[in-house]
Amino acid sequence: MPEMHYLIFTIIALALLFDFINGFHDTANAIATSVSTRAIHPSHAIIMAACLNFLGAIYSTGVAKTIGADIVKDASFVDERILIAALAGAVIWNLVTWWFAVPSSSSHALIGGVIGSMLVSVGSAGLDFYGIGKIVVSLIASPVIAIVSGCIVMLLLFRIFGRFSPSAINSKFKKMQILTAAMMAFSHGSNDAQKSMGIITLALLSGGFIFEVPTFVKLLAATAMACGTALGGWRIIKTVGGKIFKLEPISGFAADLNSSTVIFTATLLHLPVSTTHVVSGSIMGVGTAKRVNAVHWGVAQQMVLAWVMTIPCTAIIGAIIYKLICLIFA
Repeated sequence: MPEMHYLIFTIIALALLFDFINGFHDTANAIATSVSTRAIHPSHAIIMAACLNFLGAIYSTGVAKTIGADIVKDASFVDERILIAALAGAVIWNLVTWWFAVPSSSSHALIGGVIGSMLVSVGSAGLDFYGIGKIVVSLIASPVIAIVSGCIVMLLLFRIFGRFSPSAINSKFKKMQILTAAMMAFSHGSNDAQKSMGIITLALLSGGFIFEVPTFVKLLAATAMACGTALGGWRIIKTVGGKIFKLEPISGFAADLNSSTVIFTATLLHLPVSTTHVVSGSIMGVGTAKRVNAVHWGVAQQMVLAWVMTIPCTAIIGAIIYKLICLIFA
C-alpha cells in the first residue's frame, strides 16, 4: 500500500508538471494574436491569460472524465507505471517541440503516451478503441472546423465593415481583441487543464478510489497551468502569431473569437481538442478569407507534419519509458 501511494503521488507530480509545461507551451494559443498585433502588452497578456486559464480550468470536469474513461476499457488494466510512462513521454515531447518552436498538441502527446505504454503492458485488449476513435475524431475534426468557420467569420467581417477605412477598423478591433484574447484564455483552460485532471483521476481510480474528480485535483491542475502560462512561451508565440499569416487587429479578433467558440463548444460536449490545432486552423482560415496565398503554407505544412507525428512518436516514447521503468523496478 505505501508503494502504491508513492507511485500515485509520482503520477500526480508528473501530471502537474505536464500541466505546467502545457501552460507555457500553449500560452501562444491565448495571446499570440493580440500580442502580434500589439493590442495588449505581452506581460499584461500573460497575466490575463494565467488568471483566465485558472478560472477556465476549474469550470467543469467533463473533458477530464472523457480522458479518464474513454482511452482504456477498464481502470483495472491500468497501473501506475503505465501512467508514469505516458506522462513522461508527453512531457518530453512538449519540451522538444517547445525548444524547436514548433506548435504541437499536448492533447495528442498525452493520448499517444497512454496508448504506447498500454500496448506494451497489457496489449491492445486494454484499449477502448471506440473511445479513442471518438477522441481522435474530435482532435482531427476541430482544426478543420476552425479553418472553415474562421474563413466564414472573416468574410462576414469583411462584408460588414468593408466600406470603412482599414485604419479606423483596426483601431476599433485592437481594443476588442482584448476581449477575445480573454475568451480564448478561458476556453483554453476549460479544455486543456482537464486532460491532466483525467489522468490523475484515472490513477486514483486504479488505486481503488471512487471515480470523481476531487476538488483538490481541479485546483492543483488549474494552478499548475496558470503558473506555466505566467512564464510565457515566447518561442511558439512568434510562430503562431507571425509566421502563419500576418495578422491585423480585425483578423486577430476573428481568429480568437472563432477559436474560443470552437474550443468552448468542445468543452461543453466533453470532448478534448487541441487548442494549438484550433488556433492555428483559425488563423489559416482567417488568412484564406483575405487571400489564399497570404497564408504561409510552408510553415503550415511543417506544423501539420508535427501534428501527424505527435501520437506515433509519443506512443513510442511512452512504450520505451514503460520498458525502462519495468527493467529498473523489476
